[in-house]
Amino acid sequence: MEEDNHRREFENTDLYKKAREILKLTDHVAELCKHSESEEAEILVTYADQLRGDAMMIPPKIAGAYGADLYDIQMENAAIIRKAARDMLAATSGLKMMGLKDHDYLQLLRDALEEFRILFAEWVKTFDQWNYIIDRWGLFNPPGVNYDDPDPDGDIPFDPNDFI
Repeated sequence: MEEDNHRREFENTDLYKKAREILKLTDHVAELCKHSESEEAEILVTYADQLRGDAMMIPPKIAGAYGADLYDIQMENAAIIRKAARDMLAATSGLKMMGLKDHDYLQLLRDALEEFRILFAEWVKTFDQWNYIIDRWGLFNPPGVNYDDPDPDGDIPFDPNDFI
């Protein structure tokens, strides 16, 4: 029951709703590409497949970041989301350059991605950077925490036999 409430929590956010809107717009663009009579139809379909793959990645990564309570996991998901959205913007330019006739959907998608970017930036600011474990890869540590710092919980005695 609690898991269902958690699911509803992120599904009702403006960020998640915008991600779902982007996915629907991407479906429309992919359909346009499939039915294109352009000389570059095959390339358009390849761009559309890439666009759709990126759009499909965003909602589950939002869910994953909501489900994670640790800063480094949230930031990892956020970085993947940002990359997917930026790749989508590049793909819309490629589609236009390759001759996709209906530019209206591309502009709608670009506008939705811009709206998403703002919601995303505000969402990332809500991550609690002090609820973390050290990221030993060094990418997503809070300011002042280094990948080679000693584990702050390292001096807490732990005997796994206590749990058997």
